[in-house]
Amino acid sequence: MKTFSLPTHPLRSAADLDAVLTAIGDARIVLLGEASHGTHEYYTWRTALSKRLIQEKGFQFIAVEGDWPDCFEVNCAIKQDKADYGSAAQLLQTFNRWPTWMWGNWEIAALIDWLHQHNQQRPLAERIGFYGLDVYSLWESLQEILQFVSKQGDGAVAAAHKAFQCFEPYGDDPQEYAQHVAFVSDDCEDEVTHMLQSLRRQLRNTTAPTGLERETNFAAEQNALVAVNAERYYRAMISGGSASWNVRDGHMMETLTRLLDLHGPDSKAIIWEHNTHIGDARYTDMARDNTVNIGQLARQMYGREQVFAVGFGSYQGSVIAGKRWGAPFEVMPVPRATNGSWEDLLHDQLKGENALLLSSELKGTPAQKQTFKHRAIGVVYRPEFEQFGNYVPSLMSERYDAFLFIDQTQALHPLLTQVAEHTPPDMFPWTE
Repeated sequence: MKTFSLPTHPLRSAADLDAVLTAIGDARIVLLGEASHGTHEYYTWRTALSKRLIQEKGFQFIAVEGDWPDCFEVNCAIKQDKADYGSAAQLLQTFNRWPTWMWGNWEIAALIDWLHQHNQQRPLAERIGFYGLDVYSLWESLQEILQFVSKQGDGAVAAAHKAFQCFEPYGDDPQEYAQHVAFVSDDCEDEVTHMLQSLRRQLRNTTAPTGLERETNFAAEQNALVAVNAERYYRAMISGGSASWNVRDGHMMETLTRLLDLHGPDSKAIIWEHNTHIGDARYTDMARDNTVNIGQLARQMYGREQVFAVGFGSYQGSVIAGKRWGAPFEVMPVPRATNGSWEDLLHDQLKGENALLLSSELKGTPAQKQTFKHRAIGVVYRPEFEQFGNYVPSLMSERYDAFLFIDQTQALHPLLTQVAEHTPPDMFPWTE
């Protein structure tokens, strides 16, 4: 496997991203991955590329693998004229669901500061947004809906209260709800569906909003959609298999489509998620289980020329993760990549240097049709067992459109956030 070399571009500074900017061209959606949720360099390089996409190619928002209510709070804050939220670090305390470090870290704080400063130079309607794509925030989204409809008067109020009351016996623990519906026929599917329908009717019958009011109404409907899909997700979770994963990534794709529609026909989106979400699932072993992801769904919906996926990976270093679901985070070693893996091949060729690869330049090389083991580290990680479950067989030339390889990486820098009592259930420890 080490008998051939691959065409690469040096990767030392943000200026070296010229090649990937050129390759992105006029793509409408740029998906930026990561091989772990706890690596400093993945966040800083995604930030560098995102800044250039915003400044040079007119991208209007960043959407991340985070909960809608928390991210929308950040979105509203960075669009304000004055930073009345205090510091970015204070603002990011809103991310109190385990794993808090994914978005509550100093690397994201630096991005938030930049976005707020950048937005001050733009008209309110053109300010860059920051949104969450995920589906975990069932209880938080229900609470947001109740607050919204209580200010609107009649209409969706009764439906929202009925949905809230349906989940109330389970407190704020969706996992308890999932365990309950596994043994009895009672569930809350009808209640959350009716709530979404009622809210949509109410919003259609109101005067067409503009500016911030339009985005506030959008957020209310999005919270109702989160409740519908979260109920489906937690119910599917009990069945196992790919069902809950597909509900989750289907929700992410639906949210992305809604955000693009909100921002207009010429809108452009930057997505930050794990490689396992943004790298086309059809070119991994996920396809054997009929597992899909947002990378696949975006290509299918918008066309491959409109979607550009950038994978990330490294050879060795350190990472922030927990030894089990819900455990305190730790700085853990990332051992040398296993022999014969994609990361091992690049380390061997590049002799410790970082590099950018473009899939279009892999044509005619052995890598064009060869499947490689490709490392994936999740928020749950045990380095001593890495070889048994942290590598995803991937046709790299098709899974991504570009790949950023950082030979030696270090753990990111978490904020010290108080963790909320309940966390989403542990479904895929190698990614989540």
